[in-house]
Amino acid sequence: MASIELKAVEKWFGSVQVIKGVDLAIEEGEFVIFVGPSGCGKSTLLRMIAGLEETSRGQIMIGDRDATAEPPNKRGLAMVFQSYALYPHMSVRDNVGFPLKSAGLPKAEIEAKVEEAARVLKLNAYMDRRPKDLSGGQRQRVAIGRSIVRDPTAFLFDEPLSNLDASLRVEMRYEIAKLHQALKSTMIYVTHDQVEAMTLADRIVVLEFGRIAQVGTPRELYESPANLFVAQFIGSPRMNTMPASAVSSPGLPENAHTLGIRPEHITLVAEGSGHLQGVVDVLEYLGADTFVIMDCGPAGQITVRVNGDVDLRSGDKAGLSFETSKIHAFSTEGLSIRFRGA
Repeated sequence: MASIELKAVEKWFGSVQVIKGVDLAIEEGEFVIFVGPSGCGKSTLLRMIAGLEETSRGQIMIGDRDATAEPPNKRGLAMVFQSYALYPHMSVRDNVGFPLKSAGLPKAEIEAKVEEAARVLKLNAYMDRRPKDLSGGQRQRVAIGRSIVRDPTAFLFDEPLSNLDASLRVEMRYEIAKLHQALKSTMIYVTHDQVEAMTLADRIVVLEFGRIAQVGTPRELYESPANLFVAQFIGSPRMNTMPASAVSSPGLPENAHTLGIRPEHITLVAEGSGHLQGVVDVLEYLGADTFVIMDCGPAGQITVRVNGDVDLRSGDKAGLSFETSKIHAFSTEGLSIRFRGA
């Protein structure tokens, strides 16, 4: 287990720069998740840490050593990929123990490490099966087990749950969270799914076009986004945004260009009152919640989270009242503006 630090790291593919001077310190035992839209550089950055992509400029420190020029097998890291990459002709036991067998470890030591990994991942009942006889979630656990037995300095996960269906993703999120609690290892995890990031991470690194947009805990990013990009990327459904000129409210800063408010911080009130007026366009019933999508004219479409049994229908008119302490303001450049209402 070790800390990992990136110092002014850059990656160029010919004349195209895809990682643009990233500085990041990851503490020993921390669970850090890279998120961002497709093409933002999150997987490239992970592969650079793993040594699978060359670092064009900057330094990658693992513990107290400079690992920038080290090959992957010298870095002491274990990587779990989106594809399980299991050997189909081998049993689960042999798949998990294969890295140790390749390294020439004694048979007794291999058996002990494999049994411990099976215990941690609850694979004991499947050790004599082959990958074709396992579910997707079980195969992913085998792939993780193959990494655990190596006792790595840190674990690197590259979108490990993207091949699973929704229910298995929920199950595996729980498994990975419990794994981190049990091993207390440094983990870096790449995903495009911000729900995974919010539920798993100690800290989230939001990437935009090869740069870090913001680093923080899930709560910090949700409640105090540094800019409009982070505000709209973190949260489901996304934060509502509207021109500041569309809302009349005392205390709004004069230099605010855009206002933001999350769906759960809006209350539907009688027509003619509130901060905005709107017409119900679409209702999305989800059981405990209903998302009411309102057409608010100059303010655009606004989504409101309400109780699931709300008595509304398309075409109804209502006012929208904002929880003023939860309003976010952003400058013309998209940077967050602090003001007394937020």
